[in-house]
Amino acid sequence: MKKSRKMVALTMVAALALTGCSMMSENSKDTETVANSATKDDKSPITITMFSADQNTNYENMQSPVGKRITELTGVTLKIDYPVGDPKQKVALMSASGEYPDLIFAKNDSNIIADAGGFVDLAPLIDKYGPNLKKLYGDYLKRLKWSKDDKAIYYLGTFGVNEQQWEPKDGFQLQHQVVKELGYPKLKTLNDYENAIKAFKEKHPTIDGKPTLGLSLLADDWRIAQSVTNPAVFATGGSDDGEWYIDEKTQKPVLHLTRPEEKEYFKWLNHMNDIGLLDPESFVQKYDQYKAKIASGRVLAIIDSKWQYSEAEKSLKQAGKSELTYGMYPITLNESFKNKNFQSAGYSAGWGVAISKSAKDPVRIIKFLDWLASDEAQILNNWGIEGVNYKIENGKRVIPKEEMDQRVKDPQYGKKTGIGVYGYPFSQHGDGVKDPSGQTYTIKSEQQIIDGYTTVEKEVLAKYNAKMWQDLYPKASEFPSKPWGAAWQINIPQDTDGAIIFQKALELSRKRIPELIMASPKKFDELWESFQKELEQAGVKKLETQFDALLKERIKMWNE
Repeated sequence: MKKSRKMVALTMVAALALTGCSMMSENSKDTETVANSATKDDKSPITITMFSADQNTNYENMQSPVGKRITELTGVTLKIDYPVGDPKQKVALMSASGEYPDLIFAKNDSNIIADAGGFVDLAPLIDKYGPNLKKLYGDYLKRLKWSKDDKAIYYLGTFGVNEQQWEPKDGFQLQHQVVKELGYPKLKTLNDYENAIKAFKEKHPTIDGKPTLGLSLLADDWRIAQSVTNPAVFATGGSDDGEWYIDEKTQKPVLHLTRPEEKEYFKWLNHMNDIGLLDPESFVQKYDQYKAKIASGRVLAIIDSKWQYSEAEKSLKQAGKSELTYGMYPITLNESFKNKNFQSAGYSAGWGVAISKSAKDPVRIIKFLDWLASDEAQILNNWGIEGVNYKIENGKRVIPKEEMDQRVKDPQYGKKTGIGVYGYPFSQHGDGVKDPSGQTYTIKSEQQIIDGYTTVEKEVLAKYNAKMWQDLYPKASEFPSKPWGAAWQINIPQDTDGAIIFQKALELSRKRIPELIMASPKKFDELWESFQKELEQAGVKKLETQFDALLKERIKMWNE
């Protein structure tokens, strides 16, 4: 699931003053004055505890230069706890005990804590202490409201506001050495993809003395969605709505694993396994093993989200093995489907960082979160420290080539410098949004992305008549913007039958899909029908009816 897809221009709104009800001037300097007053009144040392459902391998206990600078400027030390295994279990334990850290990022399990009354309503805190937050979110603040019946804001939206998407988030990856040796073959369908993997593997049964692996998947816990189940939607014309497929004309949702089109996708994976092109460890390997395998250079193809394998790619680049890294291709079941990777969801506000009811000083905490949304913090987190990570030339921030090379190639760069560590999951401006100086808050731009490509990437793209990987994909303009945002962010209330059914469906899919793929092809149809009956018996139709009502509510609330 991703992160993502915002194509509208940044909306500026007037912010309320910290005291009283008088409106501030729309002049940006006035906004900055109020923002500064919100943080300068207290820089005494404070430790803020946090739970994050997403692992951050670059987290450095605030001991990096950027981490130390944040503490110096705010007095805050963040102590972040990450889960071992399924984060839902940790969330459920917190909810049951009623004991929480100060901050919680529970992703799509936030409803568990919200239903237990574990979150503080941030709306009045933002109103009084959040000028930077109001400036950042603008009109999208209304998308942070919990529901039509509960107008509270329980968390600050995670993804970059008004972000422009220049790179595909998900795709079907194939090593550059494969397409080069095969003469840059057409890569549109699963059949094209399979033929390329097969042809290269037959020519090169080993890489660096170890058996060549055709296609490797990752099914470690919840990550199965990124590499195994979600791609079935993408390959059959669906957008990223998590476990859902939503018909754009009728706006009717169905659990996507019930679709006949996806049966054909999983039948193809079953076939890949049968002919020896699927890594036999796909459904037993752990995430670290998967990354290590990719970093070894012997995996020809993967199907995954970029953020899951980017660290392993950096290791390959650092070792001078860029030909063993991957291009991203918009593969579909057949040419009747279009890959919707770039379809806009507007601003997706369904996940974010919340303040818990256990927090002893929510005012100090919201001031810190507001500071993280300030221009000062956004530039620090994205660009680093002036004179160290970038310099000023002709009034513009410039990253020296040596520093940029480190950013691109060193997998430990974030951990060493702290750059990027305190962006996601906190509030942030999206790629392409400009600060008051006219430069973008993040370093990303189309040219920066192109400049960051390796020589082999540029060579491969040129052969496909493209400058960027996005050029291979259908454009955002080919699809309507989704009025519901991203459906995977719609919370199903915990005290309903739908929540129980949804969990059963997830458990069934995590068990049955690997069985289907690894089975004898002769048994595939029978096993698929059995899986569909199990889903039906679990109550999927009832779940879809409930989710349909939630979807309609979201569409109405966001588009009134």
